[in-house]
Amino acid sequence: MKLVSKIAALAAVSMIALNASVAGAAEISEFRIGILGGENASDRLRAFECLEQKTADLLGVPVKLFAPADYNGVIEGLLGGNLDMAWLGASSYAKVFLTDPDAVEPVLVKVNVDGSYGYYSIGFARIESEINSLEDMKGRKFGFGDPNSTSGYLIPSIEIPKLGYSMTPGDYFGDVVFTGGHEQTIVAVANGDIDAGVTWADGLGEWEDGYNSGALRKASDAGLVDMTEIQEIWRSPVIPEGPIVLSKKLPEDVKILMTGLMASLQSIDPDCAYGVAAGDTKGFMPITHDAYVSIVEARKAKSQ
Repeated sequence: MKLVSKIAALAAVSMIALNASVAGAAEISEFRIGILGGENASDRLRAFECLEQKTADLLGVPVKLFAPADYNGVIEGLLGGNLDMAWLGASSYAKVFLTDPDAVEPVLVKVNVDGSYGYYSIGFARIESEINSLEDMKGRKFGFGDPNSTSGYLIPSIEIPKLGYSMTPGDYFGDVVFTGGHEQTIVAVANGDIDAGVTWADGLGEWEDGYNSGALRKASDAGLVDMTEIQEIWRSPVIPEGPIVLSKKLPEDVKILMTGLMASLQSIDPDCAYGVAAGDTKGFMPITHDAYVSIVEARKAKSQ
C-alpha cells in the first residue's frame, strides 16, 4: 500500500507538472538526453523517439538524443555539462557522483511489476554447451559487458570471486573479456564466440520471454536470441535499479516538468514506456542518492 500511495501521489504531482508553466524552459535553448549503451545505437534511438517528441512538446525547445558507443560517453556527457538527462546504471551513477557530486541528481527509478526496484546480474550460457553452472566454466571463455556497467561488470566481478572463481584470465576461466555491452554479450554467447557472460534482467516473469524487463527481454523482442537455446547459470544478489538523473544546472521548473513527464510516462503512453524502460514495468517512482550509497562504496573500493 505504501508503494501504491507513493505512485498515486507522484502521479497527481506529475499531472500538475505537465500542465504547469514552461517558464523555466525559456532559460534553455535545447534539452539533451543521453541513452546508456547496451544495444546498438539505432535501436536505442528508436526506443526513445517517443520520449524525444514528448519532451519537445512539453518544454518547447529542440530535443537531442545521444547514444554513445559505450557507457563512458554518457558519463562524460553528464560530467561535462553536455547532457541534461539520462537513465544510468547504479555503477555509472556512482562514477558520476565520485567524480563530481554536484553534476547530477537522481530523481526517479524504474519500478518492477511486483513493486520492487531491484534487478539482477544474470550469468548465462548456451544449453548445447552443457554449461549448467560456474563449476562447468573452468578453462572456458567468460564475457563481461562494459567496464562501467553495474550488472555487466561491477557486481559480478565482486560476487563471482567470492564463490571461489578468480576473474584473472587463466586462473579459472580460460579467458575473461569485455564485449562492449549487454547486447554484444548476449549475441556473443548465442553465436558461440564466448562460452558464458553476464547481463541484466528483473528476474520476474518467464525465462522464455527474457523475463519481464532487461537486456534479455530487449534482445528476445528484437529476435537477436532464442531464449530456449540459452540458460541461466548464475544470479547475483539483488542490485538497486539505476536512477534517472537530471543535471543540477537545469532550471527548477524544467526539473519538475521532466520528472513529471517520466513519472507519468507509463500511464500516458504505455508503449513508449515499454521501449524506454526495456520491458514491462509499473513506471517510475522517486529515488534519492541514499539508495546508491552501497554501490558508490563498492565502486570506490574497486578503484583502489
